[in-house]
This record gives sequence, C-alpha cells and structure tokens, in this order.
Amino acid sequence: MVVKLIIEIIILIVLIVVVLFIVSLYNSLIQLRNRVKNAWSQIDVQLNRRADLIPNLVETVKGYAKHEKTVFEKVTEARSGLMNAKTVQENAEANNILTDTLKSLFAVAENYPDLKANENFLELQSQLAETEDKIAYSRQFYNDTVLMYNNKCQMFPSNMIASTFNFQEAEFFEIEDVKREVPEVKF
Repeated sequence: MVVKLIIEIIILIVLIVVVLFIVSLYNSLIQLRNRVKNAWSQIDVQLNRRADLIPNLVETVKGYAKHEKTVFEKVTEARSGLMNAKTVQENAEANNILTDTLKSLFAVAENYPDLKANENFLELQSQLAETEDKIAYSRQFYNDTVLMYNNKCQMFPSNMIASTFNFQEAEFFEIEDVKREVPEVKF
C-alpha cells in the first residue's frame, strides 16, 4: 500500500515536471514569436519614416532640377511599392528598389551646387541618413530575433511543441545579392 502510494506520487511528480516543461517551451516560443513581430514593426516604423521623408526631398530637388522628371517618377514609384508591400520579402525587395532610386536622386542633386547648399535639402538628407542607420540597426535586430525564433522552432525538443502548435518559421529580411558585392573604388 505504501509502495503503491510512493509510485503514484513519483508518477504524479514526473507528470507535473513534464507538463511544466511543455508549458515552458510553449511560452518561450510565444515570447520569441512576439519578439519577431515587434522587431518587424520597428523596421516598418523606420521604413515608413523614410517613405514620409521622400516626398519632401523630391519636392526640394524638383525646385532645382525641373527636367529630371524620370528620376522623380522612379522615386515616387519605388516609394509607392514600399508602402504597398505586405510580406517581409516584398518589403525587402521594395526597400532595395527604393534605395537604388534614392541613389539616382542624390546623383541628380550632385549636379546642382545651389541645391547641395540648400538648408532644407541638407536637413532632409541628414534625416534620411539617420533613418537609414536606424533601418540597418532594426534589420540586424530583426534578423537576430528571427534566428533565435527559428532555432527554437527547429531544435529538439522545442521543435515538437512548435510543430504541434503550428509555429511557423519567420523570414529573414535580406538584401539583394547585388548589394553584397564589394563596390569598385577608383581614384
């Protein structure tokens, strides 16, 4: 009788430990998934901030470079593409296109010394550079968070809990392969 009671208590303790372990793994998956969502929202905030700066920048440049219509149209299209992107992949692609078109906008600005000295243009350029730094930091933080979450979804024993409760791996925010090439510098 006493032995049977001890065995039942041991079984109960083991069951409680197993349940607590499963709850702990589940909660850590929830926590990491929410961190991924939060990290993505930080990128989204910075991408929107940059998108909000672009019309002011374009209008400032337009005042000096009226005949550069195609550059302005491309920047506007790229901004619109970023604002309409839904997934991480679409955002990454739209971000890359916008970055390229902004380079062409700043190349136009290089041809206008008065514009380069314009206080409004310089302030917008400074804010845009600051935003680009924040985007880079947010992108790094997001990808680090996705890595932790995806590892948790893939590694044993948490992968069993992840698959049971349908936790899906998150996408990394990646840049195009072209952006990874080392630029050629000539003097």
